[in-house]
Amino acid sequence: MIKGERTGISRGLRKMAVGALSSAVLLAALSIPAWGDAASEKRVLTIQSGSSKASVNGNAYEIAKPVVKQGVLMVPLSVFKKAFGTEIRLEGENRVRLLQGPHTVVLVIDNKTAWIDGKKVQLPAAPTMVSGTLMVPLRNVASGIGAKVTSAQGKLSISLTVTDKEEKSDEDAINTSNGKTRIGNSYYGWSINYPSWMMVGRGSDDESGTAFNDTTGRYYLEVHVTPQEVELDTDDLLEQLVKEVEASGDIVLHEEKVEAGALPYARIVSRDVDGVLWESRQYYDNKKLYELYFADAEAVHYRDMDKHAGLLGSFRTSYNGSDKSLKDISTVVNGLREAGNAEYGIRLMVPAGWQIDNREMLYGAEKQGYLSVSVTSAPAGANGTLAAWAQRLQDWFAESFVKDAYQIIGVTPVEISGVRGQVQEVRYTYGDKWITEYEVMVQKNGYRYYLEYAVPEGQEATAASWKKVLESVEIDYEAVPENFGRIGEEGFLTDKTRMSAKSSRTYRYHIDIPKYWEPVRDQFEQENIEYAFAGGRFELAVQQDTTAEYVVSQLKRYYNEAASVPGASLKLLGIEQMTVAGVPAVSFNVHQVKNGIEYTTRELVFENGGNTYTIITTLNDANATEAQQAALERTLSSFEFVK
Repeated sequence: MIKGERTGISRGLRKMAVGALSSAVLLAALSIPAWGDAASEKRVLTIQSGSSKASVNGNAYEIAKPVVKQGVLMVPLSVFKKAFGTEIRLEGENRVRLLQGPHTVVLVIDNKTAWIDGKKVQLPAAPTMVSGTLMVPLRNVASGIGAKVTSAQGKLSISLTVTDKEEKSDEDAINTSNGKTRIGNSYYGWSINYPSWMMVGRGSDDESGTAFNDTTGRYYLEVHVTPQEVELDTDDLLEQLVKEVEASGDIVLHEEKVEAGALPYARIVSRDVDGVLWESRQYYDNKKLYELYFADAEAVHYRDMDKHAGLLGSFRTSYNGSDKSLKDISTVVNGLREAGNAEYGIRLMVPAGWQIDNREMLYGAEKQGYLSVSVTSAPAGANGTLAAWAQRLQDWFAESFVKDAYQIIGVTPVEISGVRGQVQEVRYTYGDKWITEYEVMVQKNGYRYYLEYAVPEGQEATAASWKKVLESVEIDYEAVPENFGRIGEEGFLTDKTRMSAKSSRTYRYHIDIPKYWEPVRDQFEQENIEYAFAGGRFELAVQQDTTAEYVVSQLKRYYNEAASVPGASLKLLGIEQMTVAGVPAVSFNVHQVKNGIEYTTRELVFENGGNTYTIITTLNDANATEAQQAALERTLSSFEFVK
């Protein structure tokens, strides 16, 4: 639940070490034999338990040894790619999608739940990592992609008729599989040639970074796109590349600016700390920075990278949607991108431009809005009903916002994956813009599923996406009971009178902290602690080399000067002499306006045993309810020194 100061979400992907590449895409380092040129043929993959030998139509090659887990034969996921050209995509941290003709298989690492052609199934054994290779249950995955499995003389044969199969290429020959000769991202607007070795690997959740590799571990390519309002010329681009490489400890072997052609770019070749050669390129176009990082693990001299000029030179900062030979790797549909968390059984779509954190189920963009999803155990008894839940949320607003700073619009019914729930619409403000929030409440099998979609005033695109986001939500209500026991309640809904005792041996004090406050820094043996709550913050700092008298004098000077400036947004309400925990203290009370939000700050300074303590409380005017102020007072009055 995001019920405090607005927080940006940031995430990025940058160049990784080649040594981690094959494990990152969960494939063993193998060579791929040539399978022939027919447009359609029957292929038979032969595997034997405990043997590293496999063959396809009689062509033998090495694989990671199959293993038996819970009586189930587990094989490297890569065998399906090598034998049948199965497309393998990594989604997030633990989700793998296999595409074979009309069939789709979705696996979750270390989870028995899978989806085959959209239907949920339970595997006899969970996919698992073994020495950097993803091992999967052979029979289930094979049948999922349409193959047949037979056994004879201790060997298993997996047969499948493949149409428009991939063709083998030693270098960067174009992949003509299914007529696709280029690959790109329609949402971010770029494309590049599609060589036969290229497999889509793990990228960033928001698709701004995409990784490709081959199954041998030799080639690796990353493409990144980031907004860039300030125009960059080739001098700027080259300077950025060189600084980036040098900062990582790599050695620049060659650098140049390429001015010829439709779009100038900067290019460098470097050797990383593992001895692998990289070619890095940067382009500026469409108010975006495009970055390419390409590695060839077998390249020795910087000129060896020239052989890949055809591939890298085919990069374009555009995507032609009418080109049927162009394969689109974007998952954006109608302005939305797929997100969710398989462990909680939740799948949904979110606005494409938002940053994605599937682990925390937090999605959003600075100033545009956000969506958060949480799952908790339902309370027992009368408090465990949907009506009681909605009432508790309404009570929370009354406790956290003054009367004129929030409105309860109403509650409407909703059905998600066959379970009836409700949506509560509210409006609130921290003192500047109003925010409309849709709070989705669904309850099943003793667990509560809560979705919170916030639309800041003036964000029409976010508002327009709400119904599409709600309609996209799918919940597997069996996942949470299978994976979790009891899960605690939402912290922000905790009774505001409940306190938690804290103490510091190093700085010799005790203090009670409200349980509903969210910790920002809560290591009490360190000098600073900080908590946040709806529209407010609490900070406590300890200094050992500064007197209270000096801190007070500096604060008096600062506040008096700031308040005396014509048109100042700061007003010193008063300076008060008082006592805290039995020692003299000085209290500064200040009212300020920042970014349109009015708030009051109280700063207490006192000294004891050679330590100077400063306690700062901040509370927005829009959130200065009796309940919030009482929680602050309980905290301040609980402070005491200990031996």
